[in-house]
Amino acid sequence: MPSNPPHDENGENPKDPFQEMFERLLGSGAMKPGDMPAGMPTDPQSMSMIFQQIQSMMSASNSGDPVNWDLANQHARQVAAQQGDPSVSAKQKGAVSDAMKLADLWLKDNTAFDEAPVLPSAWSRAEWIEATWETWKEMATPVATSVTEAMSEALTQQLPPELAQAMGGSDLSGMLSGAGSMMFGMQLGQAVGALSCEVLASTDVGIPLAAQRCALVPSNVNEFSEGLDLPASDVLLYLAIREAAHIRLFHGVPWLRQYVLDLITAFASEIHIDMERIESIARDLDPTDPSGIQDALASGVFSPEMTPQQEVTLAKLETVLALIEGWVNRVTVASTVNIPSAPALTEMMARRRAEGGPAERTFGALVGLELRPRRMREAATFWDYVAEQRGVTERDSLWESPELLPTDVDLDDPRGFEERRGLLTASDEEMDAALEKLLAGGYEGGSAPGAQDGSGEPTSDGSGDTGSDSPGEDGPDAPSTGGPAAS
Repeated sequence: MPSNPPHDENGENPKDPFQEMFERLLGSGAMKPGDMPAGMPTDPQSMSMIFQQIQSMMSASNSGDPVNWDLANQHARQVAAQQGDPSVSAKQKGAVSDAMKLADLWLKDNTAFDEAPVLPSAWSRAEWIEATWETWKEMATPVATSVTEAMSEALTQQLPPELAQAMGGSDLSGMLSGAGSMMFGMQLGQAVGALSCEVLASTDVGIPLAAQRCALVPSNVNEFSEGLDLPASDVLLYLAIREAAHIRLFHGVPWLRQYVLDLITAFASEIHIDMERIESIARDLDPTDPSGIQDALASGVFSPEMTPQQEVTLAKLETVLALIEGWVNRVTVASTVNIPSAPALTEMMARRRAEGGPAERTFGALVGLELRPRRMREAATFWDYVAEQRGVTERDSLWESPELLPTDVDLDDPRGFEERRGLLTASDEEMDAALEKLLAGGYEGGSAPGAQDGSGEPTSDGSGDTGSDSPGEDGPDAPSTGGPAAS
């Protein structure tokens, strides 16, 4: 991640918290990174006093949270302001409102979910940051806890004996945890601030980041439209339909948003910290160069090797993200037949979601997880097939519970879905016919198609295919984390 210092709202470079801290301690008004060692006193008493002051400052700025959230929020807003963050005009608010009303009208016949009782909004970049902040905290806290604790432990172990002695009975671990909280806060603020300059709506990462909210970001929509050689009104309406489709889905499926967030936090909470790598980084870090610490955090200071449980969790997460994006894709296509540029915009948005932008990849590196719907096209094909066979209402009924959602096997073979899971969506007549066939011994091995065992997973139909995911299976769509490749 770039380490260029951001500018504040007045166009000036704000001081890094570490630089400001040491300037206050050493009385230097223009301290440079390389100046600190020469200015540090060498006698134990003076060093002890300095460390006590540092600890006091860290304690004052650290509430015990793994991230200094106030610092992160301030930095995110500074990054947004650096790129320019004009207030939303009355004309833009009106355009968004009109587009969202038309979007809901066009969506009506293409989904079984009702219009969500949510008033659409038009947000500035800073307003997007504030509206989505609680969700970022929920997603970042588990990994931030692991990283700050591990880095604090590693730095404590690397402290020279004379400095440890100078610290006396003070809590070095607490001080370093405060430093980690500040540094992670800076990194999180940088990532969220950069994302605020890329996102087009409240659901750009696949889930509504602001619960019970619906919004577009006009300044980003305008930048996205520039150079497309397409009518700006078409682009706005298309994006409004995508946003409204997302909101309808998550409103009509109340469990879905928290289900995705629970998968994200479950994965992050089990991230394994590579202590050897942390110790290696700690040995090479220059404490007077905060940008080096920031770059270390951005590189992903955890091991990319996943536990078996993480593999299962990540497989579920990537599948449900693909199902969400694939469903939104098909509903949007069906609802935009009157927009001439819709096919081009559909392909553009599919690539955008599959690849992600620079800021989204940076956030993935920071928390160890990129929210990519890697199998979106297969999911879109699946939803098309179900709609053709059973109609829109029964297609959307598959969102009734997590147990009804299709698996990776279903995405690979939509035509076999009904055979594997037919009884789950069967009509009363089909259920009676299947029961009669079962009682007559018409199913080999005594298992009807779609029958489930006590775990809720489909039983074998004799072919060896269980219809469930195979955790840890490699392939072109294998799950990927935001960290570096395993060596």
